[in-house]
Amino acid sequence: MKIYNKTINKYLAAILFTSVLATACEKRLDVFPYQSISDDKALLSEGDVNVTLVGAYDGAQAATVYGGDIMVLNELIGNGENINFTGTFAGLSDAFKAQMTANNSNAAGTWAASYSTMNRINNVLSAVDKVTSSAAMKSSVEGQALFLRGSIYFELVKLYAKPVGDGDYATNPGVPLVLTPTGNVTEADYKARATVKAVYDQVIADLTKAESLLPSSNGIYATKWSAAAQLSRVHLALKNYTEAGAAANRVITGSGKTLATEIGKNWFTFINNGGTTPGEYLFSMKVTAQDGTNALNTYFGRTISTYPGSAGRSDCKIKTAHFTQYETGDKRKDYFVLSGGNYYSLKHLDRFGDVPVVRLSEMYLTRAEANQRNSTVVGATPLSDVNAIRTRAGLPALTAVTLAAILKERKLELAFEGQFLPDAKRTQTAVGTLAWNDPKLIMPIPQREMDVNKQLVQNAGY
Repeated sequence: MKIYNKTINKYLAAILFTSVLATACEKRLDVFPYQSISDDKALLSEGDVNVTLVGAYDGAQAATVYGGDIMVLNELIGNGENINFTGTFAGLSDAFKAQMTANNSNAAGTWAASYSTMNRINNVLSAVDKVTSSAAMKSSVEGQALFLRGSIYFELVKLYAKPVGDGDYATNPGVPLVLTPTGNVTEADYKARATVKAVYDQVIADLTKAESLLPSSNGIYATKWSAAAQLSRVHLALKNYTEAGAAANRVITGSGKTLATEIGKNWFTFINNGGTTPGEYLFSMKVTAQDGTNALNTYFGRTISTYPGSAGRSDCKIKTAHFTQYETGDKRKDYFVLSGGNYYSLKHLDRFGDVPVVRLSEMYLTRAEANQRNSTVVGATPLSDVNAIRTRAGLPALTAVTLAAILKERKLELAFEGQFLPDAKRTQTAVGTLAWNDPKLIMPIPQREMDVNKQLVQNAGY
């Protein structure tokens, strides 16, 4: 969510920290251990804290984090069923083939940018008492920082560790938990991998507190509904269906948001909507012509003359086999374009479109799944929630619903938005020819981190 100009960028760099730029294009090799980024500058005032918080959003908006790469990786890894990846970047090509090595550039880039951002977040949290203008402002600043930290750790543990259900998550290695600012790096800063359970416990603690602190509305920044939506995802991954359904219900009933009347209203935010964030988005990354990158557009998009403003590398071509999963009359099936003999998703043609992190429609599907699994009716019946999504898609309402029907709607509604791999793992569904818990579906701990930090252990197969 970069909404500040380059002057503030320089100010951040000068007074706060050394910002390490990471790239998925294999153009550079940094040598710093990225779970500990140097920062020896004190935050002395509320202004310093606020600027650092903007810097934390800046870090989260990096292409290698919530600027889109995390979603791209979760769609690409092993997904030959739906996608034909023809790009030339070796890191993504290997991820698509589930043939990554410990030197995979995308694994290194996402790790690097995530921990760099985490250090900015931890700086904010360490100095939140400097925010004295009002109690509400202090709560908001703290809540936003906790939201970002909890969200990023959630993404890291899903990408770099075994999924819940594969062995004992209380002993399986997750990712290093760094919860305080790192200044000049010493041996004490080289953290071992916390267990998967410890990481999830921290994520829940951060997001729960964030929900309690954040305001209901906050412009383009995180709100209490952003935190609740992420909590619903976390609890769904943990198979805590009661908590997942309750969090989704809080969003649906409390946020004041409604489903867009047409699925297409959620896209082309710059081309058609003048950059206005779609009302259905609960959290997203703002991209403008002046600032930011939408990596989903980079890899899933394509320049098509009939869509002025479209762009992209045309790397992710949608296989025709994907379309067989849609029913006749499903508007979502029509939300693809044939160009140059290949199909592309219309979701990501907009070069400057917002990068969606979570949308309201997902909350309906999460609540439906949780209620179906628990045989409960929290907020609404599973049938009612699924039909809300189907009706918007132009499909007839169902008269009865099954878990399989709910999961199918989820797959089609959220296609190519970054939920393919997490959903396959949590539902223990095979990914192509690979079992849901195949080590090839887990990202490697970057080799450069292993070389610097002897506390780290590598994932199986690397």
